[in-house]
Amino acid sequence: QVQLVESGGGLVQPGGSLRLSCAASGTIFSINAMGWYRQAPGKQRELVATITSGGSTKYEESVKGRFTISRDNAKNTVYLQMNSLKPEDTAVYYCKGENIRSFWYSPAYAYWGQGTQVTVQS
Repeated sequence: QVQLVESGGGLVQPGGSLRLSCAASGTIFSINAMGWYRQAPGKQRELVATITSGGSTKYEESVKGRFTISRDNAKNTVYLQMNSLKPEDTAVYYCKGENIRSFWYSPAYAYWGQGTQVTVQS
């Protein structure tokens, strides 16, 4: 069984910073891409940023230059450094692991974390 657990959310003022972490645990042989998604009230879940096992990254347009995704493959952990936060960044942030295999011969599955709330307000 694989679990993804996020941490680091909270309340911050506009212009502030937060760092989210997501650690994958359980029996893990490999993880392909890992990413962060967010869902604001009344809106659909959207991609924020992804990073492959090789370190290639992709960002949603509105967070480019403000957010940085990084990854520690040895710890099966992905991070999201969020700077210059805006009220419109307020959402529940979810971590996702793509193509996670428990053994080399196992089928690959995607897993989601439970989410962590980020609130940006004065």
